[in-house]
Amino acid sequence: MAHPATDTPQRRARSERLEARITAEQKDLIERAAALQGRSITDFVLTSVQDAARRAIDEHQRLELSIRDSQAFVEALSKPQPVNDRLRDTIRRYRDATGA
Repeated sequence: MAHPATDTPQRRARSERLEARITAEQKDLIERAAALQGRSITDFVLTSVQDAARRAIDEHQRLELSIRDSQAFVEALSKPQPVNDRLRDTIRRYRDATGA
């Protein structure tokens, strides 16, 4: 049953739970870092995990793009496209503009 006074968008957004078992040393380290930043342990952990997740996703996407770009580059070198009228016109305009 929803409670109008407590069922806010922020509360609904945090309806999932994530648990982890950690060592006493890990907990002490996390508590100390959170305290140094003036944040709650929950806020510190959530922000840190979100940042790490975004970095992992970005890194994967860059690697994926890099592989795709490398494959496209090799393909372009091994099977070059024939020179068409548009490319000839571009080369002519470049030479006219630069005197090359």
